Amino acid sequence: MRGNAVVFKCIIPSSVEAYVTVVSWEKDTVSIVSGSRFLITSTGALYIADVQNEDGLNNYRCTTRHKYTAESRQSNSARLTVSDPANSAPSIIDGFEHHKAMAGERVELPCKASGHPIPKYRWLKNNVLLELDSRFQHTIVGLLIENTRPSDSGSYVCEVWNNYGNAEVIGSLYVKQPLKVNISPRKVKSSVGSQISLSCSVTGTDDPDLSWYRNGEIINAGNNVRITGVNRETLIMDGMAKSDSGAYQCFARREKMSAQDYVQVVLEDGTPKIISAFSEKVVSPGEPVSLMCNVKGTPLPTITWTLDDDPIIKNGHHRISQLITSEGNVVSYLNITNTQVRDGGVYRCTANNSAGVVLYQARINVRGPASIRPMKNITAIAGRDTYIHCRVIGYPYYSIKWYKNSNLLPFNHRQVAFENNGTLKLSDVQKDVDEGEYMCNVLVQPQLSTSQSIHVTVKVPPFIQPFESQRFSIGQRVFIPCVVVSGDLPITITWQKDGRPIPASLGVTIDNIDFTSSLRISNLSLMHNGNYTCIARNDAAAVEHQSQLIVRVPPRFVVQPTDQDGIYGKAVILNCSAEGYPVPTIVWKYSKGAGVPQFQPIALNGRIQLLTNGSLLIKHVLEEDSGYYLCKVSNDVGADVSKSMYLTVKIPAMITSYPNTTLATQGQKKEMSCTAHGEKPIIVRWEKEDRMINVPEMSRYLVSTKEVGEEVISTLQILPTVREDSGFFSCHAINSFGEDRGIIQLTVQEPPDPPEIEIREVRARSIALRWTMGFDGNSPITGYDIECKNKSDSWDSVQRTKDVSPQLNQATIIDLHPASTYNIRMYAKNRIGKSEASNELTITTEEAAPDGPPQEVQLDPISSQSIRVTWKAPKKHLQNGIIRGYKIGFREYSTGGNYQFNIIDVDTTGDSEVYTLDNLKKFTQYGVVVQACNRAGTGPSSQEIITTTLEDVPSRSPENVQASSISPETITISWSTPSKEALNGILQGFRVIYWANLMDGELGEIKNVTTTQPLLELDNLEKYTNYSIQVLAFTRAGDGVRSEQIFTRTKEDVPGPTAGVKAAAASASTVYVSWLPPLKPNGIIRKYMVFCSHPYPMVISDFEAAPDSFFYRIPSLSRNRQYSVWVVAVTAAGRGNSSDIITVEPVAKAPARILTFSGTVTTPWMRDIVLPCKAVGDPSPTVKWMKESNGTPSLVMIDGRRSIYSNGSFIIRTVKAEDSGYYSCVATNSWGSDEIVLNLQVQVPPDQPRLTVSKTTSSSITLSWIPGDNGGSSIRGYILQYSEDNSEQWGSFPISPSERSYRLENLKCGTWYKFTLTAQNGVGPGRISEIIEAKTLGKEPQFSKEQDLVASTNTTRVRLNLIGWNDGGCPITSFNLEYRPFGTTVWTLAQRTSLSKSYMLYDLQEAMWYELQMRVCNSAGCAEKQATFSTLNYDGSTIPPLIKSVEASEEGMSNNKGIKMLLTISCILIGVLLLFALLLIVRRRRREQRLKRLRDAKSLAEMLMSKNTRTSDTLNKQQTLRMHIDIPRAQLLIEERDTMETIDDRSTVLLTDADFGESSKQKSLTVTHTVHYQSVSQATGPLVDVSDARPGTNPTTRKNAKAGPAARNRYASQWTLNRPHPTISAHTLTTGDWRLPTPRAAGSVDKESDSYSVSPSQDTDRARSSMVSTESASSTYEELARAYEHAKMEEQLRHAKFTITECFISDTSSEQLTAGTNEYTDSLTSSTPSESGICRFTASPPKPLDGGKVQTMAAPKAHRPGDVMNLPPYLRMDFLLNRGASGTSRDVGLGQPCLEPQKSRSLKRPTVLEPIPTENPSTRELQAWQPSAAAPLPPREGTELGQAAKISSSQESLLDSRGHLKGSNPYTKSYTLV
Repeated sequence: MRGNAVVFKCIIPSSVEAYVTVVSWEKDTVSIVSGSRFLITSTGALYIADVQNEDGLNNYRCTTRHKYTAESRQSNSARLTVSDPANSAPSIIDGFEHHKAMAGERVELPCKASGHPIPKYRWLKNNVLLELDSRFQHTIVGLLIENTRPSDSGSYVCEVWNNYGNAEVIGSLYVKQPLKVNISPRKVKSSVGSQISLSCSVTGTDDPDLSWYRNGEIINAGNNVRITGVNRETLIMDGMAKSDSGAYQCFARREKMSAQDYVQVVLEDGTPKIISAFSEKVVSPGEPVSLMCNVKGTPLPTITWTLDDDPIIKNGHHRISQLITSEGNVVSYLNITNTQVRDGGVYRCTANNSAGVVLYQARINVRGPASIRPMKNITAIAGRDTYIHCRVIGYPYYSIKWYKNSNLLPFNHRQVAFENNGTLKLSDVQKDVDEGEYMCNVLVQPQLSTSQSIHVTVKVPPFIQPFESQRFSIGQRVFIPCVVVSGDLPITITWQKDGRPIPASLGVTIDNIDFTSSLRISNLSLMHNGNYTCIARNDAAAVEHQSQLIVRVPPRFVVQPTDQDGIYGKAVILNCSAEGYPVPTIVWKYSKGAGVPQFQPIALNGRIQLLTNGSLLIKHVLEEDSGYYLCKVSNDVGADVSKSMYLTVKIPAMITSYPNTTLATQGQKKEMSCTAHGEKPIIVRWEKEDRMINVPEMSRYLVSTKEVGEEVISTLQILPTVREDSGFFSCHAINSFGEDRGIIQLTVQEPPDPPEIEIREVRARSIALRWTMGFDGNSPITGYDIECKNKSDSWDSVQRTKDVSPQLNQATIIDLHPASTYNIRMYAKNRIGKSEASNELTITTEEAAPDGPPQEVQLDPISSQSIRVTWKAPKKHLQNGIIRGYKIGFREYSTGGNYQFNIIDVDTTGDSEVYTLDNLKKFTQYGVVVQACNRAGTGPSSQEIITTTLEDVPSRSPENVQASSISPETITISWSTPSKEALNGILQGFRVIYWANLMDGELGEIKNVTTTQPLLELDNLEKYTNYSIQVLAFTRAGDGVRSEQIFTRTKEDVPGPTAGVKAAAASASTVYVSWLPPLKPNGIIRKYMVFCSHPYPMVISDFEAAPDSFFYRIPSLSRNRQYSVWVVAVTAAGRGNSSDIITVEPVAKAPARILTFSGTVTTPWMRDIVLPCKAVGDPSPTVKWMKESNGTPSLVMIDGRRSIYSNGSFIIRTVKAEDSGYYSCVATNSWGSDEIVLNLQVQVPPDQPRLTVSKTTSSSITLSWIPGDNGGSSIRGYILQYSEDNSEQWGSFPISPSERSYRLENLKCGTWYKFTLTAQNGVGPGRISEIIEAKTLGKEPQFSKEQDLVASTNTTRVRLNLIGWNDGGCPITSFNLEYRPFGTTVWTLAQRTSLSKSYMLYDLQEAMWYELQMRVCNSAGCAEKQATFSTLNYDGSTIPPLIKSVEASEEGMSNNKGIKMLLTISCILIGVLLLFALLLIVRRRRREQRLKRLRDAKSLAEMLMSKNTRTSDTLNKQQTLRMHIDIPRAQLLIEERDTMETIDDRSTVLLTDADFGESSKQKSLTVTHTVHYQSVSQATGPLVDVSDARPGTNPTTRKNAKAGPAARNRYASQWTLNRPHPTISAHTLTTGDWRLPTPRAAGSVDKESDSYSVSPSQDTDRARSSMVSTESASSTYEELARAYEHAKMEEQLRHAKFTITECFISDTSSEQLTAGTNEYTDSLTSSTPSESGICRFTASPPKPLDGGKVQTMAAPKAHRPGDVMNLPPYLRMDFLLNRGASGTSRDVGLGQPCLEPQKSRSLKRPTVLEPIPTENPSTRELQAWQPSAAAPLPPREGTELGQAAKISSSQESLLDSRGHLKGSNPYTKSYTLV
């Protein structure tokens, strides 16, 4: 019909439809080109639109082309008849029914109709109207779908209509995905005997046809193979054998698509193997026995133990343990305690796993009377072997013999007796001979034996007379007999078919008569085919005999041949399978080509084979194989059957040329090419080790492809090559018909790796080396070069040995010098080049025998500043006298330097000498020589020995550190290398530490970068961010000093998108827009741009907003019209990315909407915080706030601290830690509601770090620490304070937040130091750490008792021997020597300034006694030595002891003098004896005191452990409120004495408003108090840890804290209450002020969750030092005693009470005591190491005597928002709140207490007390708290663990649940002996 459309179609036969396509249309021999009216569709149809009359004058025909043969054919011609338009209903002229497409293709669904008027069209999918868009378009043909997806599958309806009717086209579309197969797991490595499961997942079809292959052979289900799943997708194989390893493939087929995947299964022999085991042994009763079996196997084997074949049961006597070694072996131990005789016997360990079983046995003999274990009668089976075991226990015994009927066995060839283990073997048991009684006889002693009998019963198994297999035809009758010709009766006979009972449905009759049974089948059918088994059973055994029943069946097809496609060069199987009996014979015939078939027999050869199932295999398909094939089946039973099929041959892609192997040189360019042939298009891809080469991602690889004729050449270029490129590359050619792969092995050659050399032997003049070769660079080693040089020489002047044979691995370097140090290295060479130098050996040759110098001089660097020199005396025949001493010469060693030595004189002490050279330069080479000295002079020097002091860390930081920002993400840093003197070692590189200082004040992640150059570029930084940067140099000894922080900001950039956008209608014409600032502002936000459009993306208006505003009101909008709104942030760099585009519609009845966003709000504590909630709607919504409590939201409390503004915001003033949580804002009006959730996180000061000493030297101490909780804000840094012991002057160092250790240099030798550490975060400084003390190495001088002080004397001179003085490791700083005649008072000071080996006193009086005293000091302390000596008479004789010689003028006088002399000597002797006795008594008493202290330690340790067993039930009984009151560094004792109130650990202190008055302007006379207490007693759960309680801590919040933000609730609110006092002079609270009166007022009440801070005045330094509690840890008794005496020396501890709290002493001396601690001891809160050899004692100050004095305190202002509080940590004191009677005067005189006492009474539950803030202190008072002020000793905050901190009246009751000392003395000083 004119004006309509017409469709011409080219009819193609269905048999070739898949391979033939329409390529063109012609109109009267002229090709038609698609245009305005003519269109050739993708299906090959010709559409002519708007048909005209002239269109009927032409002839039309199509041209087709074959896909594979490229053959073209033209159709016959067709004409078009054109009629005039006439009104008619639509008539379908082109449509579809079913259409299939692959995903991603372009699909046209035709729907064309003819009619008048022109019809209209619409499409429905699955009965839903289809919306047309960019993918679904209506064309002249029908519906065009671009880029099809699987979701496009479904039913499509094309509806056509005009005014005269309608029509429709109904069809379906199925979009298929390409098949893809994946096997999991990808790597399978198991052991023999294990189970392996493989899963095959297929995408692209829901119903795939899956098959499994192993090494190319199909896998069928069997005994050990299971294939499960709906589509056979799971392969499970049990009991894997070694032959089961290989490649496993999963093939998936669906219609004409196929895909496969494979994995490699590697199996290891995992059969258990016994590596080692126990051996036979003899043990005594009571001796413990341990047996071990070490077994290897995969999977891990299970080990069991038996004794004489009986399983061993675990009990207290037998213990079995098992462990797995690092090598994967299983080691099992059997331990026997208190061994008894019955434990003797044969022990067997059996190891089994899925791969097999292995066992091992050996006999363990236990000494004792021999006996035989009871034996059970056994049953033997005739014809089999039987073993009889005689289990003998006890040892020794002489023999084991067996008897039967009194005959000694064996008496025939079938009997074997094993005398060593008592086993009797009976082979081929016979009933008449072997049945009977057997006796085992054991000869215990020569004339004593024991025996036991056992009865053997022999059972005879059945024997079935064999019957043969038979063949029958269908319908015949069958009889099968089964006769049991021998065997014990009764016998039971049963039948099975194919291993299962015969079903009744088969109609088989079974007749059983005595020992016979038969089968009868009356009508044989095919289902009777199978194996029939006769089974005979008796008590002895069950035997069976099987016979096959064969039924003859005519042939029939099981699988008929069908037309197939074959791929050229591949194998193809023409399937044809038939069944019948006899097995049918299958014959194939062939007719070449597609013409009329003329079948000829096929000549079978190696290429064409007939498979066993009848299918025809063509291994390599050729083009001439295309044609018809006929499968003919026959078996002479019935008529033959046959079926033909057609084979079509297709040419796949093939790799025709590629190199199998190729070589490349490292660093050079390499090209590899593959040539492919086949049907085009051909795609060639490259892979490396099964990984596809993706050129854009792999920059070193370049792939190029070109076509040359019929071939495609693909080239892979690698530039440059590296070692990792060695391996297998594969090129894959792929076309529509197949793929091929060529594997190329690329070997990258390079110079070899250097060898690893080691010393084999060192002699005086030679060094023997041995080396191990590494990687040879993929090229054979051609030789080695050995270089040797003196250590002082450079490598330019070396002795080389070239071209050492590659077959050697050792060599000897000769002609070396004795006692010389050499550097040796090696090179390996191959064809490519020379390796790098090997590891460098520094070797010192042994010393040759010198001519008289000292022998074996050796140097040993022991630190960076010390070298130990050791040597031996010269040979005896070269000493030439007695060696008196040595001269040690040392110098700083350098090539060509001067030979000026520093000389040190050393006296001899024996054959072996040692001396330490101190105060040397760090990392410096020194040369040392030693000379021996005698009285004649100095001998020759020894060979100079060279060594180097040890490396140390750099002592200075890099200098001139500069940084500059070069882009928004890059910073360049440069610096200068420290000088060589400051490096103290070999510079290994530099480390740059940097972190971001974020906009919110937090610190970003601390990172570090290592470089070897003094220049670094940091990239990938945050834009417009301020970075802190530090640089340090490091050597092998560690990191050096960090440079000062420098700060650099990256450049500004455009901002990112806003973090969120909301829009809501406020009325019919107004919309509010809110947004969040960008997550990455990348600069300073200058403004925000708000865009509004309708429709999008047309912008109808834009607005600017200030950078600090996040809301905007857009007025004058149209009602009920949708607007698109978005926001853009703007910086100086320009506009940022657009936010999400949201749609909003102004409406009159606008529901309530909240413009504020949900999120997290973080704030420091004690600030005011506003939680916004801006809501809009019409009418205006109401807002309410709720807080989540225990998972349930409830309305917030509105009080003086919490309120809700009119704009909906919720304000919390002076925010507390317990205010953290989730807050919900709900806005509601008549038309809706909205809700947001804000997570409030309150930041608190950081927790204390745990400070420890990690290393000490004589001049340095290295500290390390573990940070505590950061309080929700990142750590900004640390302050390290240190002080010498007994000094209150503290130094401090600021430390970077990134550091975890710090080394203090230039400390005094042998000196105690105290250390504390404080962390700081954005909130402020945290708690100070525990004070730890450490001592630098060294001690005070000592004088050796083995040395005599007086060396020689004469009449006027005395030579003193000072060799006995030992410096204790610290240099002597002073030496004083004084002497005086005995009985005089004036001392003579010797002219001596330094300590030498001897000293001579001149000008002494003749025959005179002298007193002598010496004082020698170093930095560790001083030592004194007193002595007496006398000069000689003029004649050289000695004088009497201490008696003056007076000339007698008279003889009587002379006699009286003699008597006096005798009396004097007698008194002296008596006095000496009394003094000696007194010393013994004192020594014994001191020893008793030491033992008593250790007994006290044991008692306290036992009490610790006993208290640890206390449950929390006693705590749970207490339901009243608790209060914890701390007195810092003082022992709080409140006793019932006079007017004092006793408070025990179950008491509660109540507070009232009357206890505190208004603030006074006399702030210096104000007392403030700190109170902590729990709101609710803890009922369940762990005890609350209040060890970190500080001012404002609520201990209960830890127990109830949630994860996340709520975990910050460790700190409650903090207020300061002031109590005015009269103007009196301030005084200091001393030890007498420690007992505080606690008067109470009637009606006292408390307020929950309030706390008060106390601040002592500046006049309390002496009070602090007098309130020291001290703690010490010691590793031995002597150190404990020494630390005890050290503590007693402190003035404030002279009368302290010392208590040993923990003891872990492991010394074996009789004076040591070992005690334990509870296993729950918290190692994080204890400064005592949890290991043996540790004791701790605590010294508490004495109990105070005067309770009438109260310390006057100065109070800082309250913690308020915006105030800066820099309280030193030691000022956080907690003082007891004392009560005054209601209405009493607050004025207190100097002599009267400010708190009146009150008798003890019962206490009630506290109620609420409103806090009263204080006034601000003066500026001068604030300055007192600045950190720069000189800080006295900071106390350590004590450890308290328990339900709540309690007050106790005694030291012993202050033990918490973990065994720590509790809070009566919470601030202690820790002594750590290092």
